[in-house]
Amino acid sequence: MKISQTSDYELIAILNKPVHDLHYSLYPKHFKEYDYNSAREEFRKLINKDHFIFLLVKDCQQAVGYAWLEIREYPENAFKKAYRSLYVHQLSINSTHRKKGYGTKLMNYIYSVAKEKETDRIELDYWFNNNIADEFYEKLGFVKYREIVWQSL
Repeated sequence: MKISQTSDYELIAILNKPVHDLHYSLYPKHFKEYDYNSAREEFRKLINKDHFIFLLVKDCQQAVGYAWLEIREYPENAFKKAYRSLYVHQLSINSTHRKKGYGTKLMNYIYSVAKEKETDRIELDYWFNNNIADEFYEKLGFVKYREIVWQSL
């Protein structure tokens, strides 16, 4: 298995489909159906921005997953202290490669990226009904510290 940074937005758009399909199946009122051309264009716009990092996971030269990361700077204000974090927007391993250690190895790589970028906090969020993500991040020791709720009117 090899993990490396990538700027291949077309491949990231392809790898994004299972994540997007999951989001759409759980919350069709919030998410559009997956459209490769739209996803490709969005990732094309994002992939070379300095604060975004895209990681590619390959096994035997086959792409099996990816992560979309962002370096976030939170300035100090009257209410909070300043801090810097590595935010995980998306992390996905193809279903045929899950439960084989790929996700854990990718997270370990993300920890090393965080240290390299001089951050001591990794943040992420996932949709409430995403049990796959909930189990995975709980296994890795992530702690829930904030909940977001909403009410439809």
